[in-house]
Amino acid sequence: MSRLALSVVVALGFAPVAFAASTAGTIQVPADDAKAIIAEGYRFKETYRGEYQLADRYELRHSDVIVRDLTFPSPVTTDIRENNTVHAEYFAPNRSGKFPAVVVLDIMQGNQRIARGEAMWLAQNGVAALVVVLPHYNQRRAPDSKVRLVSTDIPRTLAGIRQGVLDCRCAIAWLASRPEVDADNLGMVGTSLGSFLTAITSANEPRIKNVCMVLGGGGLVDAYYEHPKAKEIKKTLDAVGAKGLVKRIIAPVDPITYSTQLKGKNLLMIAAREDEVVPPQAATALWEATGKQRIVWLDAGHITAGFYTMSVLREIRDHVRPK
Repeated sequence: MSRLALSVVVALGFAPVAFAASTAGTIQVPADDAKAIIAEGYRFKETYRGEYQLADRYELRHSDVIVRDLTFPSPVTTDIRENNTVHAEYFAPNRSGKFPAVVVLDIMQGNQRIARGEAMWLAQNGVAALVVVLPHYNQRRAPDSKVRLVSTDIPRTLAGIRQGVLDCRCAIAWLASRPEVDADNLGMVGTSLGSFLTAITSANEPRIKNVCMVLGGGGLVDAYYEHPKAKEIKKTLDAVGAKGLVKRIIAPVDPITYSTQLKGKNLLMIAAREDEVVPPQAATALWEATGKQRIVWLDAGHITAGFYTMSVLREIRDHVRPK
């Protein structure tokens, strides 16, 4: 590290850690019990074993947080080599004890800035947080690739979401194996797009207890059917009676499909009354279907919800920490 870089690092309160060879180990997820209420597409039919690599990145000494880079093979193999390795950033409290832990998922924009901010806040407040990069994002995207997790290519979108859910189930297994993690207090936090995968993963992963869904919802076809921008699509669907068909196609990735499983979780929903991206009725539908647990309404839209960042972070922190 150059003297200039070192000066900047020290000024920001970052302490470089000794970059010894990264540690390695095995993530193991047993085959799911046939009687477990887990959707077929998100089930481990055979035991998954994957070798992980964990490398120190830096120590935030003024915040008592250590950040590490984690990689492991995805349980799903695709035709894009880069996408077959899961990348994650682990934010852990730098002190002794057993901590609750969560997987954190980012918004559709996907530069992990929001997810990292949430993870940093949680680690500062005694919650270990693992930011998982979803399929076809960042390091998982081949150079010049036009493939995206969510697109008009419905089969690829469904396959990508399935991969993301199984990746997150592996990430939860890794967290549960950590000596500093309280394996009885595992959870997930997701914002916008991340909230949808958080809902699906949490419903299909028995180890997850605490769930925070920020700016998400369910009953997507019904919610978007009345959206002003869907007028032309609605006319076409009405003409051919295809609304029901669309519902059946997207059911595997609609959180409301898993409302029964989600009722058994400790849920927190945070929604925006004027959300122009995820219709408020989608949040209401999921809240009602999952037993009307805690929901916090922000007087904002999808983007302007950012004005409530600190209050949202406090809600998340209080929800995932043991009472």
